[in-house]
Amino acid sequence: MSTTPGARSTAASYGVAAHGWAAFAASAPEIARAGRALFERSGSGRGLLATVRADAPPRINPVSLRIVDGRLLVFVIAGSAKDRDLLDDGRYALHAQWDPAVPHEFLVRGHVRVVDDAAVRAGAIAVWPFEADDSYRLYELLVDSALLGERASDDDWPPVYRSWRAQSGS
Repeated sequence: MSTTPGARSTAASYGVAAHGWAAFAASAPEIARAGRALFERSGSGRGLLATVRADAPPRINPVSLRIVDGRLLVFVIAGSAKDRDLLDDGRYALHAQWDPAVPHEFLVRGHVRVVDDAAVRAGAIAVWPFEADDSYRLYELLVDSALLGERASDDDWPPVYRSWRAQSGS
């Protein structure tokens, strides 16, 4: 698995292929386009980030997110429980926030990389909805899999699902 310049992996091996957002979007453009629209439907990127640790139950927190230069990014307060989860384990699930008016679902799962590159950080800060100072760590969320569920209305069940999974060596 290659490493994005300016980023370091938080875990040694995940046993699955991983893609940055740009590679995922190139491989599954319709799912990525619909998912991005769901993340950004409020006018800014929002989602629910689930993290895990071996010694604790999963945590779910609302986050601001952005797709910047083909990278799915989140800032996390350094030293927070969420930050420790991501540093210690690195796995995540990110869900688009649900809206009963447009009840589609979108989920990406994978693992994170800490982004240390100053230019990438500056590019993210330039478009972020809040001031992300040095007390925030920047993460790139690599995509191992994605799931899109679409419904015409809140009453339609079950959703029509489309999924994508990273292939080894792709």
